[in-house]
Amino acid sequence: MRVVVDKTTGLLAALVAFAFVPFIAGCGGPAEPDIVVYTALDSEFSQPVLDDFAAQNALVVAPKFDTEANKTVGLANAILAEAARPRCDVFWNNEILNTLRLEKAGLLLPYEPPAAKDYPAMFRSSKGLWHGFAARARVLIVNTDLVKEADRPTSILDLTDARWKGRCGIAKPLFGTTATHAACLFAVWGDERTRQFFHDLQKNEVQVLPGNKQVATNVAAGRLAFGLTDTDDAVVMIAEGHPVAIVYPDQGDGGLGTLLIPNTLAIIKGCPHETAAKKLVDQLLSADVESRLAAGESAQIPLGKTARPDPKGRVESLSKLKGMEVDFSQAADQWETSTAFLRTLFVD
Repeated sequence: MRVVVDKTTGLLAALVAFAFVPFIAGCGGPAEPDIVVYTALDSEFSQPVLDDFAAQNALVVAPKFDTEANKTVGLANAILAEAARPRCDVFWNNEILNTLRLEKAGLLLPYEPPAAKDYPAMFRSSKGLWHGFAARARVLIVNTDLVKEADRPTSILDLTDARWKGRCGIAKPLFGTTATHAACLFAVWGDERTRQFFHDLQKNEVQVLPGNKQVATNVAAGRLAFGLTDTDDAVVMIAEGHPVAIVYPDQGDGGLGTLLIPNTLAIIKGCPHETAAKKLVDQLLSADVESRLAAGESAQIPLGKTARPDPKGRVESLSKLKGMEVDFSQAADQWETSTAFLRTLFVD
């Protein structure tokens, strides 16, 4: 049975859908899925790739998507809750730290796909427990009608600049890539400086919105001068003709660098369909899929050596960016500390 859960459906409906699968199959209905994929990448980008895999391999793929509200945290928590009896075969995360949470819980199965060696060591597990690909950059999206080119912000620290008080925004840093970004700052800057940064955001009346998409749309509509978001959300605003530009923050000498957050793939230990899971990871971790995601609307940044960058030049290539140097494992260790602190500032 193909079970497709729309992003807006939520975790409860997803669990209900899965609960009915054995009953329907037992009553003479369609067979159960050949592989179950929990994916945090938006369905409009991931579903066509999964559909092609299903068609090419004659397999029934059942994807389960996250909701805009809880992002990857909800899917990771579902996998943790199902640890005694896994339902998920492959976790296709659109970030990394929640994948590492599962690694630290001992829930991931080691696997070395043939293409793994084509990816930078920073973006893959040395034990083969997870594999990063197709990254997004954490960028500033700037309204070009409101901000002259000479005045454009160049650093995430500009969010705390008094001249922009009340005129810039971030996504709520309890979920998604903004939560990942916060934990990475704790790992790189340390506890004291990162706490001060978020206190300064509050002092500067930075608007906190539900997600990165809302940050991008508010900047595009002129309700904000600029905001912190992901490249995929910024690219959509540009494609729709809004007066916005992308700034890759902290690129100068001595700068922090722009944080790159990869999609990650992991096979769940004890999953029901291990053979199909490995086959899917092989296909997803390929130059063809990375090139497709780079050329698509989400304009992902390829990390593999042989993948083709965005042919439209909408985002910078890996070789042209000064990336933020972060040990993602250390950032994962900071997750609980980061989340606990941020919940004191931002209502969950």
